[in-house]
This record gives sequence, C-alpha cells and structure tokens, in this order.
Amino acid sequence: MKLYRPATVLVGVLFVLLGGVTRLLAPDQVYDKQELQVVSGTIGETIKVHDSTFTVTRMKFAKTYLPDDSGGDDKPIDTNGVYVAVEWEAARGVKDPGSFDEILVADGGTIYEPVAQADDIRFPEPGFAKSGATVFEVNPTDVKGLTLQLDPVQFYNVLNYRVEVDLGIPSEDVAQQLLDGAAEQYVVQDSVERVAS
Repeated sequence: MKLYRPATVLVGVLFVLLGGVTRLLAPDQVYDKQELQVVSGTIGETIKVHDSTFTVTRMKFAKTYLPDDSGGDDKPIDTNGVYVAVEWEAARGVKDPGSFDEILVADGGTIYEPVAQADDIRFPEPGFAKSGATVFEVNPTDVKGLTLQLDPVQFYNVLNYRVEVDLGIPSEDVAQQLLDGAAEQYVVQDSVERVAS
C-alpha cells in the first residue's frame, strides 16, 4: 500500500481551495446556468430559438373555457379567477430546438401552470409551423406583468434557450380593463400544423 506524502496532499488541498475561491470571485458564474440563454419578446414579435421561431399571436381573457375534445358535452369549465388563453405559433428550422414546459409568471413571482392546451409547445418537423393555444387559470388580483415562460426540457448539457414573452400588462389599470372585457367563454381548438411560409 502506497501512502502519499503530506506535502502532496497539502498541494492537492491548496488547488481545491484556490478553485473554490476563484468561483466565489465570480458569483454570477456560480448560480447561473451557463448552458441556458434567455431570449425575450412581446406579443406579435418573432423570437429566434436556434434557427426556429416562436411567436405569441394573441392573448385573451375569459370567464370560462371549453375543451375542444369535450365530445359534445357543452358544459364550460368556470373559475373564481380568470382564464388567460395564450395563442402561439412555432415554426421549425433545421436544428431541433427541443421541447418546452410552459408556465405563466406574474409580476410578483407567482407561477401558473396550464389547465388546458391544444398541444404541448413542441416544434414540428423542419419546414413546418404549428399553431395552438395554452390556457392558464390566474388570480384576478395578480394579472399585472404576466409573462409566458418556456423552459427547455433538458436531457443533456448543451446550449438551450429559455423563451420569455411579455404579455403587455404594465399596470393595474390595464389589468382591470382586460378583466372587465373578459369573454364569456374560450374554446380551446386543436393545434394546426402547416407548411411554414
């Protein structure tokens, strides 16, 4: 059995400590995911994800929603809050941008998960575009500053994109106008796939 000399062990410990101190001198490198690039935009703005594009085409507020696959059961699903329907279009380039989990983030940091969606936000085959809608149930007192956030589903460590779309609700006054004008019902349509233009 070979024993290491104390000087060799001491040099090894010194290098580990120097590495830790170097990381602490740049705290942004410690906490940020270096393989994650954030791209952002607003409603109607085309956002590049690798060589693909993602666009939020419209946002609607509604008091109830009706799934498209209701099978003739015309009972809308209501809420004590408000439903926010985000309609989107994803066009695929050559490189696969991967798939995304979508959430809605309010100004105060509250996170809302989808309650209904035409389809997951997955990009279609190269040269095709897909449009769909995602519905979120939101607290009506927490509407200001809503942002749609698409987080990549990571299976391996490569450069990924997080997409953030500002839904254009800068103040409580604008939020109240949208709540007052909420539609009685939103029908979730199936996603549509077509050749990209």
